[in-house]
Amino acid sequence: MSKAALTGLTKALARELGGRGITANIVHPGPTDTDMNPSDGPSASWQASMTALGRYGTVEEVAATVAHLAGPDAAYVTGAEFVVDGGFAA
Repeated sequence: MSKAALTGLTKALARELGGRGITANIVHPGPTDTDMNPSDGPSASWQASMTALGRYGTVEEVAATVAHLAGPDAAYVTGAEFVVDGGFAA
């Protein structure tokens, strides 16, 4: 439910701020190897097996999407959702 709320907020912000040249997008990461959710943690093998790629993502892979959205090549992208989850939600 919280992801749906954030998506709605993102779309509303895109409409509200677009006229000022401000873009708003949301990135939904899937299982990502972090200190709070390590790829060798107690539920890691289950989470990795639920992705189409069969592994955890890295923070660099998620950050690459964020960096792209912050760059000039994505200046016309707003109100969009990006799922960086290795196919977890596929």
